[in-house]
Amino acid sequence: MKSMTRLGGMALILAIAVIAADQASKYWILGVLKLQEGQSILLAGPLRLTGVWNHGVSFGLLRADHDLVRWGFVAFSCIVAIVLASWVRTSERPLFAAAMGLLIGGALGNAIDRVRFGAVTDFIDISALHFPWVFNLADAAINIGIICLLLDMLLQDRQEKVSRTAGDAA
Repeated sequence: MKSMTRLGGMALILAIAVIAADQASKYWILGVLKLQEGQSILLAGPLRLTGVWNHGVSFGLLRADHDLVRWGFVAFSCIVAIVLASWVRTSERPLFAAAMGLLIGGALGNAIDRVRFGAVTDFIDISALHFPWVFNLADAAINIGIICLLLDMLLQDRQEKVSRTAGDAA
């Protein structure tokens, strides 16, 4: 079995930081501001805080109104996080490691909400920019992680093509 690389460890630290920031922001929204479902507070410019309980997956898709579906989502998120954590352990690519850390943290941050509340706490509202969904920090981490993963794949593909071209020229 391969040992964890420095980047693998950093990915897991990033995942923990995402979980901590996500849960702290949700505590602030629910415990300090006491933002209620449907209540909205203008922060600045197009940014509002709007309370939404998301019973679905990302952006309210695939609603989980039944407990079996809820716990299925929790199990799926935990399995995905475990698979990604084992995959990133030996990572040698910084962008890939960052992507995995963001995905793991986001998945577990939302899973914690499903366990605690039966739904995910969403509150970041930029609908003034014609973005129709309300989301949270875990959702943002997941989406940024996917973008980083796609960029890493493109860069890796480009690097392999350059290596093949250099090998063919030799």
